[in-house]
Amino acid sequence: MKYRRARVYDALALLTAILVLVLDQWTKTWVVTNLSLSFSGPSLIGDYLTLYYIKNNGAAFSLFANSIVLVLLIILAIGVIAYLYIRNINTGSLWYKLIFGLIIGGALSNLIDRVRHGGYVVDFISFNIPQFNFHFAIFNLADAAISVGVILLFVTLLFGSVLKPEEAAKKVQSVQKTPLTPPSVTGSELVQPSKEHDAQN
Repeated sequence: MKYRRARVYDALALLTAILVLVLDQWTKTWVVTNLSLSFSGPSLIGDYLTLYYIKNNGAAFSLFANSIVLVLLIILAIGVIAYLYIRNINTGSLWYKLIFGLIIGGALSNLIDRVRHGGYVVDFISFNIPQFNFHFAIFNLADAAISVGVILLFVTLLFGSVLKPEEAAKKVQSVQKTPLTPPSVTGSELVQPSKEHDAQN
């Protein structure tokens, strides 16, 4: 039963990865077809969230463009995620599986972009706060899925490592507070030896 449930969790993680990949590829295709390169497109939420099509040669949020650091980070990230996922096969919770689905789906979609376009990915989401003259790096849905997945994984691992020692301490305290009671002795057991002694006399 436990093995079957783990298989279902793995299937849901795969479904999450596929949904992220398909949605990201579909939106990128729409952007390339309908928007002009390096020109602002339709507004999604006022001046705060707009569409702006660019070609990104770097990693998520245009980091490490055309850098060997980018290659090393991608290799390291793939290794870490693969290791964590393998550790949780048949044992991991649904929460972990869905997090890995987000990260893997986003990473695969951006990898497909790099292969299709000769090294760059399509970015198109521009987040701004005009009141503070703040302009966030332009990104795509795959970047968002990876970032959300990594943040959730970090928070889960952090609070998991914090809570486990506290739970262990509570168990130790409960064991120490539990009194050790000797086995109960009934009245008939106390009287029985005297009866046998009288019989022998």
